[in-house]
Amino acid sequence: MSERLDEDLPALAGALLNVLAQRGWRLGTAESLTGGMVGVAITAVPGASASYMGGVIGYTDREKTALLGVPAELLEQRGAVSAEVAEAMAQGCKVRLNVHVGLATTGVAGPTSDDRGTLVGTVFVACATPRACTVEQLLLDGDRRHIRVESTRAALRLAIRLVTATLPGAEEMT
Repeated sequence: MSERLDEDLPALAGALLNVLAQRGWRLGTAESLTGGMVGVAITAVPGASASYMGGVIGYTDREKTALLGVPAELLEQRGAVSAEVAEAMAQGCKVRLNVHVGLATTGVAGPTSDDRGTLVGTVFVACATPRACTVEQLLLDGDRRHIRVESTRAALRLAIRLVTATLPGAEEMT
């Protein structure tokens, strides 16, 4: 029996919504390579609107700047697929959507490298909370769909981990 690649995403999204509700925090998403997949996973959960305010798909550099406030100079210097841009997307999402947590994805899903030669499967996920912003780099194998699903999964897991760490008593849980 084969499991669907994205079968666990609604459960992960539900876990994230649960810890957000415990904290009383609101979430927004800023997506590039995932093209809304994180938002789709979250909105598949009944009652998501209690914590999820919405998302921005900033697929091109122009939209990253216009919609999320990512500095054009940063995009020019570092490229869209970088830790710095992922962080700027997460922070911009937080500000633009007026949320406590901004969750961002940027990377190369393939089938070819980007114009800078960034390898297919290079992904950055970022999560900005009121306390800090954490960025993780992923180096994924597989086809375009697999890379996008794994990126979505990694983003949800990162947000769960960071929001959970802010709950009272979290020190004892880790």
